[in-house]
Amino acid sequence: PVSPSLTDSHSLRYYYTAVSAPGAGLPEFSAVGYVDDREIVNYNTDTGREQPKVQWMEKLDPEYWERNTQIYKGTEAIFRHNVRTAMARFNQSGGVHIVQLMYGCELGDDGSVTGYRQYGYDGGEFISLDTKTATYIPTMSQAQISTQRWNSPELQAGEIQKNYLENICTDWLRKHVENGREDLERKVRPKVKVSGQESDDGILTLHCLAYGFHPKKVDVKWMKNGVDDVPIYETTHTLPNPDGTYQIRVSVDVLPKEGDTYSCYVDHHSLSEPLNIVWEPKKPSSGALLVVIAAVVAVLVAAAAAIGGFLLYKSKCQ
Repeated sequence: PVSPSLTDSHSLRYYYTAVSAPGAGLPEFSAVGYVDDREIVNYNTDTGREQPKVQWMEKLDPEYWERNTQIYKGTEAIFRHNVRTAMARFNQSGGVHIVQLMYGCELGDDGSVTGYRQYGYDGGEFISLDTKTATYIPTMSQAQISTQRWNSPELQAGEIQKNYLENICTDWLRKHVENGREDLERKVRPKVKVSGQESDDGILTLHCLAYGFHPKKVDVKWMKNGVDDVPIYETTHTLPNPDGTYQIRVSVDVLPKEGDTYSCYVDHHSLSEPLNIVWEPKKPSSGALLVVIAAVVAVLVAAAAAIGGFLLYKSKCQ
């Protein structure tokens, strides 16, 4: 069963995006913060201020917003420079190019702490921080210069960022979770729909959609005859819905035999016991059955009339 302590697993992530030529709805620089999958703050060049995106973030004092706004203004200038530097490394003089940074921390339900910091360029990973060794690792050859400088004894940028991710970031995460606990740890039961599609070769594809649940942790799987022995699944990621809940779909291909039953098993922290939704093939409705019977009768009547007509014609010709 899904452990109640799983609701204590939370993450704090920030995404920075800078573009060489703003347009198409993209500001020159933006920074977005998330706790779990809830957007909590947003700053961009169009607004010029960091703004709360959920009500419980408004509990923080005005000084917090003023201080962070000033920090982001400085970060905006740095990222404008980063875009030009990256373009020069790739020998690019024009076009639209994007530098991104993703960093954050996670607190596991077991008390573990995980930190990560990654830079991207034009959709590909550029450089990332190895938090175990506190060193930056280049993913593209054009990142070698930055890697050498950031890892130098003079800068030791990796050590500074590791300390931030494992201490300062987690402190803020705990504070945000405390302020938003009612929202972040609310319990909403999953709704479940099962469906099946049979192909010409007899393969039955079963789909189980669990949706509208919160928190994110969920266990969804297909079972055969009440036993967990359906080996191959096609599972989507657990995706966020606009209302802050989540959804996931699990599909499986089976070769049904007489007497076999298939059910979708769903376990979630909001449930006192797991759900087990049995898939049943659709039976023709009584209305549809009457239509089929009427069609068969009509065919038989037409056939009888044709035979009668043939015999009458034959008797006249004799």
